[in-house]
Amino acid sequence: MPMHYLRSYASPQRDDLGNRRLGRSLAFVAGAVNAGGFFAVGEYTSHMSGVVSSLADNLALGKFTLLLAGLTSLLAFFLGAATSAILINWGRRREAHSRYALPLMLEAALLLVFGLMGARLAAHGHIAATVALLCFVMGLQNAIVTKASRAEIRTTHVTGLVTDIGIELGKLFYWNRDHAAGRVTADRRRLALLSSLLAMFLAGGLTGAFGFQYLGFSATVPLACALLLLAAVPLLDDVRGAG
Repeated sequence: MPMHYLRSYASPQRDDLGNRRLGRSLAFVAGAVNAGGFFAVGEYTSHMSGVVSSLADNLALGKFTLLLAGLTSLLAFFLGAATSAILINWGRRREAHSRYALPLMLEAALLLVFGLMGARLAAHGHIAATVALLCFVMGLQNAIVTKASRAEIRTTHVTGLVTDIGIELGKLFYWNRDHAAGRVTADRRRLALLSSLLAMFLAGGLTGAFGFQYLGFSATVPLACALLLLAAVPLLDDVRGAG
């Protein structure tokens, strides 16, 4: 892959095209981790809607152990997003090329930990800790692309994507009876972006599901390597600039 192509991913000089490339790449990773993680620990970890709903259910049913596990997952997602924001703002204050690469490196490292040690943690009954680790990773990732795209793109859940696709499709097929000022038009460019993000999440989910089914926890190692590749060029730019 050309160096200039990689540089467009995690550099602060990324243009809109770079944001879209980064969003699609991370949507694929999120789909793979979410679907594959379900095979590994029996929980979906990329979105918090179900977690928050389960908190209410478990509180009402008096299942306090499950309630605590849900709170831990929610807190881990919060902390992941907060950690990403801290690293990005730290890099921005120093005008670093790697401001977005730093949280990508951390995400890659945590996926390596999950891939290399997840089976051992699960074997010793540390399922809640493993779920919390994946929630932290997903919170970290979602905050990366949210800040990079100024909240235009999110990658770890598809509820908003499907809603926005439906809105744009409704505009696309709306019958404008005349050419008045109130004419309804779809944003085809945005529709294409949203559809591609959904497709990449689905493709990642299929990859992660098959990967975990046949390779187990080590299926996350290639994902970690891909993230390291995305982060490498901006980090090298900073090293050269400091030299």
